[in-house]
Amino acid sequence: MAIEKKLHRSGPYADLFSQGVQVGNTLYLAGQVGMEDSGAIPEDLLSQMKLAYQNVATVLAEFGADMDNIVDETWFVTDVNDCIAQVEALFTERHMIYGKAPEVSQTLVQVGALVDPALKIEIKCVAALG
Repeated sequence: MAIEKKLHRSGPYADLFSQGVQVGNTLYLAGQVGMEDSGAIPEDLLSQMKLAYQNVATVLAEFGADMDNIVDETWFVTDVNDCIAQVEALFTERHMIYGKAPEVSQTLVQVGALVDPALKIEIKCVAALG
């Protein structure tokens, strides 16, 4: 049975996968990383997290959504101990990005590597659309 999908493709891998896929009122975002449009990657986790969320917001906007539509997020990090050591700063910034205490479920997973060895975090989200 075929389902109707609305896709948003962008970036260097646009031919391989979509940055966002909407099925019904659910939007599935590909994992977003802390990389600038130029390809530059900041060295620190906090800066990468902020950029990753900027990229999340960009994909959400393509579907007429914003951070308030997110219901679930997964953080993939290369060093969970580094993440926990900075949790106060990370979650303070996350609170500011959402504009309030995020109303989402969240999972934190340590991985061996991300697509670029300089990356420390990738954020994958699911959003509910009206």
